[in-house]
Parts: sequence; structure tokens; C-alpha cells
Amino acid sequence: MEFLILGFFTGLSLILAIGAQNIFVIEQGLKKQHIFLICFICSISDFILIFLGIFLFHYFIEYFNSLIELIFNILLVIFLIHFIYSKIKSFNLKVNFSDEVLEVSKFNIFLKTLGFTYLNPHVYSDTVFFLGNFSKSFILNQKILFGIGASIASFLFFFVIGYLSKYLSQYAQSEMVWKIINIFIISFMSFLTIFVLINTFS
Repeated sequence: MEFLILGFFTGLSLILAIGAQNIFVIEQGLKKQHIFLICFICSISDFILIFLGIFLFHYFIEYFNSLIELIFNILLVIFLIHFIYSKIKSFNLKVNFSDEVLEVSKFNIFLKTLGFTYLNPHVYSDTVFFLGNFSKSFILNQKILFGIGASIASFLFFFVIGYLSKYLSQYAQSEMVWKIINIFIISFMSFLTIFVLINTFS
């Protein structure tokens, strides 16, 4: 159960970051445009990519020695430090939802959602690289629980911000709220960085 919870909070920490995909979902929620379709595509895509990363690292790491694992851990720590640094820089970031509301077709929204999802390099770095790399030392059932936890966080997050964005819009533009969110992300990611370092050099 602890790996399910770890996966949930790790996935939530990643997905809470302000990015193009999240802003797109919030904007469409505010405009009430095909929000279920958007949330479903984003959630299913994360589910697929999370388990793709987990199983790629599961079968990939079995064929290499501890030196390769050390290299991956070092890359993971570098990624984490860069991620934390980007969150510190985004403290004063403000979100603007003042775009003109236009009615668009379901097919147009479908293609746009796929673009924001699969053409976004951060989606791959967060799901395939980070979650797959982070869980590589777990045994198989722990990996599955970890992936399920991260996927649940993704489903909950997208549907919550999609359907409640019209109520959250006044708060989403608050600099103080985003600072609190970023403090949580930085704290949790710092904990993960320490965890990886301890497991790498212990």
C-alpha cells in the first residue's frame, strides 16, 4: 500500500507543475468545451506512458550492471535538481485566462489535446523517464502499485481541474496560491532527491 501512496504523491507532485497541458485543460474547463474528452485523453495518455516507462526500465535494467544503474541515478538526480530549480524560478508566474471564448468542434479539441499531450517533452520526462527511472529498483508488484498510484493522481487531477476550473479560476490566478503549490512540489521533490542519493551511495 505504501508504494501506491508513494506513486500517488510522486505523480501528483509532477502533474501539479504549471505547464502548457495543465493550462490548456483549465482554459477548456473555463470555456466548458468538451471537457470530459480532454480529461479522458490526458488521463489515459498518462496511464499508458507511466506504465511504458515503468516496464521499459524494469526489463531494460535487468541486462545491465550496477554502473549503468549508477549513471541512471545520477541523471535522475540532475533532472530532479533542474526540476526543483524551475519551480523556484516559477514563484512569480501568473496565469491569464482572458482569452476569447470560442466554440470549437470535438475533432478540433481532440487533435489539440493530443498535441498538448504527445508533443510536450515534459510529458515524457515526467512519466516515461522520471517515474520509470525512480521505480526501477522496486520489485514487479511494487512497480505496478506505484504506477497505479501515479495514474490515480493523474485521473483525479485532470478531472478535478477540468470540471472545477470555473470555480477555481479566481484562485488559479492568485500568485500566493501558486507559491504554496510550488513550495509543496519543491519540498516533496527535495525529499525524493535525498532518497535517490541515499539509495545510490549507500
